[in-house]
Amino acid sequence: MRDPKYIFVVGGVMSGVGKGVATAAIGRILQARGFKVTSVKVDPYVNVDAGTMNPTEHGEVFVLDDGTECDQDLGNYERFLDRDLSGANYMTTGSVYLSVINRERSLGYGGACVEVVPHIPLEVISRINRAAKQDKAEIVTIEIGGTVGEYQNILFLEAVRMLKIKYPKDVLLVLVSYLPLQSKDNELKTKPTQYAVRTLNSAGLQPDIVIARAPLKLDDRRKTKIAFNCGLEKEDIISAPDVSSIYEIPVNFEKEKISERILSKFGLRPRGKDLADFRRLVSRIHGSKNPVKIGIVGKYFATGNFILADSYISVIEAVKHAAYFWKREPVIEWINAENLGKLNQYQGLIVPGGFGSRGVEGKISAITYAREKKVPFLGLCYGMQLATVEFARRVAKLGRANTTEVNPRTPYPVIDILPDQQKNLEKADYGGTMRLGAYPAILLKGTIAYEAYRASKISERHRHRYEVNPTYITQLEEKGLIFSGRSPDHRLMEIMELPRKIHPYFLGTQFHPELKSRPLSPHPLFREFIRAAIRK
Repeated sequence: MRDPKYIFVVGGVMSGVGKGVATAAIGRILQARGFKVTSVKVDPYVNVDAGTMNPTEHGEVFVLDDGTECDQDLGNYERFLDRDLSGANYMTTGSVYLSVINRERSLGYGGACVEVVPHIPLEVISRINRAAKQDKAEIVTIEIGGTVGEYQNILFLEAVRMLKIKYPKDVLLVLVSYLPLQSKDNELKTKPTQYAVRTLNSAGLQPDIVIARAPLKLDDRRKTKIAFNCGLEKEDIISAPDVSSIYEIPVNFEKEKISERILSKFGLRPRGKDLADFRRLVSRIHGSKNPVKIGIVGKYFATGNFILADSYISVIEAVKHAAYFWKREPVIEWINAENLGKLNQYQGLIVPGGFGSRGVEGKISAITYAREKKVPFLGLCYGMQLATVEFARRVAKLGRANTTEVNPRTPYPVIDILPDQQKNLEKADYGGTMRLGAYPAILLKGTIAYEAYRASKISERHRHRYEVNPTYITQLEEKGLIFSGRSPDHRLMEIMELPRKIHPYFLGTQFHPELKSRPLSPHPLFREFIRAAIRK
């Protein structure tokens, strides 16, 4: 196979400008043009992975099949490319330094003096090539986190520079920059983008394409101005206005002929042109007028005076995928577990994953409401565990039942920690030690889960330390709870539910189904949850 082409995506002006979805969209477009594409995320923090970071600091921790805990942008890559990625597609400053240090300690450099430059950038390049080779990719899109000009990004930009010098015809640099609009009567301001390009120039780099993020579509005059001041052609400036759905982005980029510019610069000929599936999706999204209102009961919402939806981004996207499937407009509202308010306005309730004791009793109260009022309910990971606690308390009459994560001295530990996980906690070994990644489960025929999946064996992604305590399974089953999914050895409970004759949709999963939902193929459990909510 010939050497791959590289497209690096960097951000200018501000964070959260849309580098991740831009990277994913470019990958999808080139895939539609007939090329094998993979994507890599480079994060500038010193954490070895994303597993130990608070969701309100960095957003959701996304988990891959191989157990890698990574940035939420990997979720966007998987959703847009419609393929599973691995730990080879993700790196951080911490993981890169750790690899170099470990290699030096084992004489991997043959006794040479190991320096930050060139050895750190060379390790970055080596990892990118490893991902390309593993995924048999012809084109690799690489997103560099943060914004140009930050100290943390210097070594990654140096890797781009080194690669661009060695393979000038095989490397493109895309700058995603923001154009502010001061008021509706003003113009989009190009000066911040010009400064971002100058900052790139100071690192020895010149962008090949500028994606101009803005509240409005860019006009020709603004494109000409950016091109003239930044040493580009007008056709290299891609307008990226705000959209109601991120799945419009590939369609909008192609209207700007981005793939023609990329392939021309690479000297490649397109092998096809097929974004029909995304165009149909966008048409379905815009045609979805009747709302379905879903409440998400959680605690990772507040960051100062603001709401951080990124804490549950995969859950949000999975709800949207399912709603679009049924041609409904998803209306998602946040419910603070410590201040529930009125729950009767929702057609469905979700209690997502989480950790710790804060807000637990509020979540349990919401679960009681959903069970008694026959409101469709979906519990994810911790949500399933708390649904089991609620059932044990209210139905099985184990009044002080709890999870030992919240109350280690509960007389009825219906949710308890695995013995090997207890050892990790005692050693304060938190990073990468949970039950992580894809595990198989066997489904019970005739259940909601079995009918949704239409399969007897499934594989889903996990991220947790606690499990349903086997001691109480028979007792809970006798009171009507169904464990419809179990590990192949029947030791671990993967799915719990109530019979459909008792409740239209009351189901919890120990795993995270939202991580495998895709816009063109909604996850079956979310799909059926939304269908039940629509019927309500």
